[in-house]
Amino acid sequence: MLPLVVRIERGAPPSRTDALETAARSVLTLLSDERALGDGEWADAVRGWEDARIRKVVRRARGAEWRRAEALPGITVHGKSAEVRVFPPVPLDGWPKELAKLQVSGTELDDPEPPVDTGPAQAVLWLNPELGMSAGKAMAQAGHGAQLAWWALSGAERTAWREAGFPLAVRTAGPVVWAELTGSELPVVRDAGFTEIAPGSCTVVADHPALR
Repeated sequence: MLPLVVRIERGAPPSRTDALETAARSVLTLLSDERALGDGEWADAVRGWEDARIRKVVRRARGAEWRRAEALPGITVHGKSAEVRVFPPVPLDGWPKELAKLQVSGTELDDPEPPVDTGPAQAVLWLNPELGMSAGKAMAQAGHGAQLAWWALSGAERTAWREAGFPLAVRTAGPVVWAELTGSELPVVRDAGFTEIAPGSCTVVADHPALR
């Protein structure tokens, strides 16, 4: 599985949407990192994980916990208010002890202000309007959506997205739009049902301009 840790300090939690978007970009950043490609030091772990379930687990840290997480091999991605560190894939029972002790549930985040509308050139990860997900669960699902979009792109399209800084937005679709999205040929995330929601539930549709 792919471990992600979001920094949540008591007095300054990130906004929910920014945390979701930063988690999605962190997955893309790892997938495109030279250490995850070819003969890179993370490449075997990434290939093995991609050949199985692309499961992701999000945990939270603050203070000394966050500093210990940052000392481990990985990549920290910064959003407007969020910081997410992504690590190379590990076996289910192979989490580093610094991460294994972190909390995995109960994380709730809010958006103090409505997210800004996206532009036509920006990828959008659309959330199912009928599913209630915790912040951690939604971050993992956004990461899945970003990964499916990455897989669907050509090499040149991936390069262009990476060089632009992986611009993307996470938004909740309205019921009518959701029906249109799930009826399209865009990549759809179907949850395995390990936590929170029923197996096979459609959680995210990945809408990238190059896939239209």
